[in-house]
Amino acid sequence: MTRPYRGRLAPSPTGYLHLGHARTFWVAHQRARACTGTLVFRNEDIDRQRSRPEFVHAMYEDLRWLGLDWDEGPDLPPPGGAVGPYSQSQRRDFYLAAWRTLRDGGFIYPCTCSRKDLEPALAAPHEDDDEIRYPGTCRLRLAEAQTWQSPADVSWRFKVPDDKIISFNDLYHGPQQFTAGSDFSDFLVWRRDDVTAYQLAVVVDDEAMHISEVVRGADLLRSTARQLLLLDALGYSVPAYFHCPLLRDQKNQRLAKRHDSLSLRHLREQGTDPHVLLDLFAREIEWNRNLYKS
Repeated sequence: MTRPYRGRLAPSPTGYLHLGHARTFWVAHQRARACTGTLVFRNEDIDRQRSRPEFVHAMYEDLRWLGLDWDEGPDLPPPGGAVGPYSQSQRRDFYLAAWRTLRDGGFIYPCTCSRKDLEPALAAPHEDDDEIRYPGTCRLRLAEAQTWQSPADVSWRFKVPDDKIISFNDLYHGPQQFTAGSDFSDFLVWRRDDVTAYQLAVVVDDEAMHISEVVRGADLLRSTARQLLLLDALGYSVPAYFHCPLLRDQKNQRLAKRHDSLSLRHLREQGTDPHVLLDLFAREIEWNRNLYKS
């Protein structure tokens, strides 16, 4: 039986959204509407140090200015609120339940390595990956995990099965393959400051919100391999994945929130007609039909 289409927009309020975000969210919106599906807005405000209320308001305003809408979210919950809060800062209990499942299953271990301990690995070798390669210093603490009642005070890492091949078919890029332990190492699921790490939070949320297709940027292809390991460990269903190619500036650098001149907020203030941006995205579709393939 085919799952009902449920997609999501999942911005982080750590800065103003830029054109790269806009294009990805527009593709997510187009695919959801083409499938007569449901589009969920999720506020990924788990980074307490960088998330700001003004950026939350800007996300809503700027995406609506662009002409995007959604069916569920912090400002538009479904009847009865069946899937729970749509802001990650309010979903700690969901993440703790998943942490306990991973602890009890022997998948994670406490890590006391400091940033200084990891200095040799801080120069990330891949532009498309922000996760620091971990040398496995605390791996032997796996058995100790069962004695912890709370994840607080240390980091927690998922022990990847070395040399395991992780394969999946991306709806834009096609067949993908990564090797655990080689292409990525033991990764964070819980941070030392007692906050859920990105990899675990999005897996838990996509499951709880019944997301059937994840549309996001190609910089997260490697993260999908990590998340597939988590999905398997937690016994969750696997969504489809669609990773959009990244937009780049004139120096061929991928767009980031530091590119203020290309932020939606700046473009709005400059009087840009949103239809100009939508036409730009649509023209890209014309020469790149993969953006519509399923």
